Amino acid sequence: MELRHLRYFVAVASEQSFTRAAEKLHIAQPPLSRQIQQLEEELGLVLIDRDSRPLRLTDAGRLMHEQAVQVLERVDEIRAMAKRLRAAGRDRFAIGFVTSTLYGGLPEVIRRYRAARPEVELTLLEMTTIEQVAALKEGRIDVGFGRIALDDPTVDQRLLRNEALVVALPTGHPLANHQDPLCLDDLAGEGLVVFPKAPRPSFADMVLSLYRERGLRPGAVHEVRELQTALGLVVAGEGISLVPASAQRLRRDDIVYRPLHGDKAVAPVIMSHRAQDGSPEIGILLDLIYDMYQAYGIQHEPRR
Repeated sequence: MELRHLRYFVAVASEQSFTRAAEKLHIAQPPLSRQIQQLEEELGLVLIDRDSRPLRLTDAGRLMHEQAVQVLERVDEIRAMAKRLRAAGRDRFAIGFVTSTLYGGLPEVIRRYRAARPEVELTLLEMTTIEQVAALKEGRIDVGFGRIALDDPTVDQRLLRNEALVVALPTGHPLANHQDPLCLDDLAGEGLVVFPKAPRPSFADMVLSLYRERGLRPGAVHEVRELQTALGLVVAGEGISLVPASAQRLRRDDIVYRPLHGDKAVAPVIMSHRAQDGSPEIGILLDLIYDMYQAYGIQHEPRR
């Protein structure tokens, strides 16, 4: 039995079709069928009911599938660990970030880090918080900056600060000249543009939960990929959008930003890294972040 047998079997079980599994694996269907048959002959078990449409696993096949998935996950973990070990002797550091953090303090942090550690090869990768967690586990990044708190024992998340949310309104909107902070009640029934569309959970879910907690319903909800697109739809009159306060520098000619009232009307800035990661670069990065907060008088969570 080889790993490819397990990968082929898991693919067929997932797709419930030899044809679709072969396309996913980029091989022809006859060789795939032969590989599965070889696996069954070696085990002395029938794993797949080939007469059913779609294909179904036999009782033995279901048990085998559970074990195969665990084996393949463990192999992937070993490969990721080996990759990290290979890179351990090199001065490289990779940071993942959600787009909205670029409008806040992240660029300043990156400049300070480059100045403090010129010998380190720094890589920057745009990715959602969900994607950051996967990238941390696979060793593709060392630190991630996102907006979503996730419960994963293999990842340590640190709330750096809570950034206020503001309401993005098209110029000419009845609330554009409102001097006091707006309440969600003022926006009930308005069309709402949220981002990102996927993967979920995301910043979009945080915004929608603010409405649900107050028993409010927005008008038509438009889900888009990223912040710039959301602001474009606001300008087009498709709705309003709740965005981090640091985004206020964008499109000021055709968008009016107004503060949003409420203790929960915040966009967290969360730093993630692998649990038990003792890399000194993480400590250096944190020192630079808190030094910057202090220098600019930015309110933040206490360092732990």
